[in-house]
Amino acid sequence: MSYPGYPPSGGYPAFPGYPPTGQESVYPPAGQYSYPSVPGGYPPAGGGTYPAAPQSSGYPGAAGYPAPGGYPAPGGYPGAPQAGGMPPYPGGPGFGVPPAGPGFGGYPQPPAQSYAGGGPAQIPVGYPGGQAPSPMPGPPAAMVQCTQGTIQAAPNFDAGRDAEILRKAMKGFGTDEQAIINVVANRSNDQRQKIKAAFKTMYGKDLIKDLKSELSGNVEELILALFMPSTYYDAWSLRHAMKGAGTQERVLIEILCTRTNQEIREIVNCYKSEFGRDIEQDIRADTSGHFERLLISMCQGNRDENQTVDYQKAQEDAQRLYQAGEGKLGTDESCFNMVLASRSFPQLKATVEAYSRIANRDLLSSIDREFSGNVERGLKTILQCALNRPAFFAERLYYSMKGAGTDDSTLIRIIVTRSEIDLVQIKQMFTQMYQKTLATMIASDTSGDYRRLLLAIVGQ
Repeated sequence: MSYPGYPPSGGYPAFPGYPPTGQESVYPPAGQYSYPSVPGGYPPAGGGTYPAAPQSSGYPGAAGYPAPGGYPAPGGYPGAPQAGGMPPYPGGPGFGVPPAGPGFGGYPQPPAQSYAGGGPAQIPVGYPGGQAPSPMPGPPAAMVQCTQGTIQAAPNFDAGRDAEILRKAMKGFGTDEQAIINVVANRSNDQRQKIKAAFKTMYGKDLIKDLKSELSGNVEELILALFMPSTYYDAWSLRHAMKGAGTQERVLIEILCTRTNQEIREIVNCYKSEFGRDIEQDIRADTSGHFERLLISMCQGNRDENQTVDYQKAQEDAQRLYQAGEGKLGTDESCFNMVLASRSFPQLKATVEAYSRIANRDLLSSIDREFSGNVERGLKTILQCALNRPAFFAERLYYSMKGAGTDDSTLIRIIVTRSEIDLVQIKQMFTQMYQKTLATMIASDTSGDYRRLLLAIVGQ
């Protein structure tokens, strides 16, 4: 049996897999850093790891999040089970019923997902009439994620022709920004790397330097982000977040708390190769306490990635977390770190469900009560991605544009890095949660070539 209405119709969230087959980097220039080719994308298929997804990756920038504690009201994250009538998430009423109730009404759910290799659970031998002692059988043997980017690889791609178009757009007096937009918004990241290589071969010039000299402001930042390979972009973002005075903790959280093992290992290697620095040493120098320990745990890239859910373990972990927090005076932070840093995302989702039955409140709400500051944000980010990844990014996009001013770095990072993974689902979730389209909000918060390029990537 399964709990009515849960998992949501969309099932578990998508996990990024990048770079895809053949997306070896030519940025930075050859010889400086090698981006290994992994057949089928990261992680390797067949290893019990996250299903492969379309290309690209990367996460939002430092700002643009809700004000302190700025996640939705406790218990309000899409996909999180709630006890009783907890405050609703934007777009509908709260669950209003415990997980065993008739369903989770009103909450945005991830996009539709099909199950492969499912069918009835295996009935243990020796139980008359096939009655198993446990009410919680295992999940389907495999899951097929259904996510889609707004950018697809261009058919009939010709890197030399595109390089020539870009050269003409930047040659002479003035710059033809629209010609540049037409190329970069309609090519995959892999194709953009080939355009850079062709440009240098044909003209003996560096395309990135030429673009920098011709562009400025937000449109420059957006175009340069589009031309960065995914792994390098992540490593660069982490270095930038820890460089100079102050630390952009939210960038560290967004990248290190949401990546697959293979992605994290690639980022750590790239960070060392490109910047000559050890990322763990930089994290220790810039953070402290339980937050530092959480990030160091993330850097290991050792999260369990088995897609099979062990419901007995979920029950045990839920009990352990309750006893480490709500069930005692004080908080055993190391217990939360251990469970959230090591369990797979589907396993964590089952743990959240079990916790709501034990504690009569959801786990996100308990973390709100037991933690504060950056370690609270880090733990909640892990759970939110496990529950509903498209909603996670939709929320980030919304807060990057909400209120006075726009947090352009966050807006750029999310649009670019999700454009080939699940931006279609993020757009759907955005509309569901905020009753307006992502394109409408972008159009009202940006202008000029910057707006035109963003809308070209997002699509209508």
